[in-house]
Amino acid sequence: MKVGLIIDSACDLPYEFSRKHDLFILPVTAVIDGETYIDEHDPVRTQEFYQSGLLQKGHHAETHAFSTEQIHDLFMQKIVPQFDVAICETVTRSRSLVFQNASEAMNSVMANYEQARAASGREGKFSMRVIDSKQIFAGQGLLAAHTLKLIGQKLSKNALRNEVERFSDKIFTCVIPRDLHYIRERARRRGDKSISGVVAFLGKALNITPVIFGQGVEGQPVAKTRSFDMAVEKVMNYATARVEAGLLTPYVSLSCSLSWTEIEDLPGLNQLRNACEKSGVELLLSQMGITSSIYVGPGSLCLALAAEPHNFSDFQ
Repeated sequence: MKVGLIIDSACDLPYEFSRKHDLFILPVTAVIDGETYIDEHDPVRTQEFYQSGLLQKGHHAETHAFSTEQIHDLFMQKIVPQFDVAICETVTRSRSLVFQNASEAMNSVMANYEQARAASGREGKFSMRVIDSKQIFAGQGLLAAHTLKLIGQKLSKNALRNEVERFSDKIFTCVIPRDLHYIRERARRRGDKSISGVVAFLGKALNITPVIFGQGVEGQPVAKTRSFDMAVEKVMNYATARVEAGLLTPYVSLSCSLSWTEIEDLPGLNQLRNACEKSGVELLLSQMGITSSIYVGPGSLCLALAAEPHNFSDFQ
């Protein structure tokens, strides 16, 4: 039984990791200043976006999920002929239509896959499941890495699905938004009123950089710092201490909407690297993709790990 894992463009993982494990990327459409781009996690194209400044403030940028029809065609052409079982993990349904559209496409595929299957010469039935990751960005990346670990254990289809859905509730995420005004404006255009204008104003006027912490996307401010570097240092200290205390899966996922030079200069990064190496944990360090960078804003950071219930302050 050949099992394939599908992730969407909001999922941040190192390119080499995704290529090594043959992950299929479900693209997301990005529209920047009226120009349309397809985000397929191409590292060359992503680097071009960073270098061109298209992901910086001052550009009107938004993302759109592929339509049900587009996703259906991709599944029929790329997934049905190649795998016996497919797991598609999407960005949280509360922030995007990817889950809804992928689910509708899956239903259509399951009703009509026989001809495509026969044409490819692949025998046997095809099975598929679309799962709401309940995560964003680095959190999605962590779930994908753990799912690959589960696939390697040769679990049954139902056991695999159940384990993935159970594990998604164990993921804790830290987000450092560089510009609260950027996030508020993006949220306003989506109809998301969770970030108030007052908070955005105070963050700008007082030069406050918050740390947002929680399980999945249910985060709350746990620290308010006077600079981005101070916020990063708090997150790195938290992650280092949490790694030393023990994790539920041997991965820490960290994605940054920064140039690689800026990423390497992050305070506390080498400290986290050393802790991961000593504990046998793989640090999945990546540059944020086009989709996630547009969503959370340029210069931002997202870190995710899986552990028993705890508070951010427990590891400071």
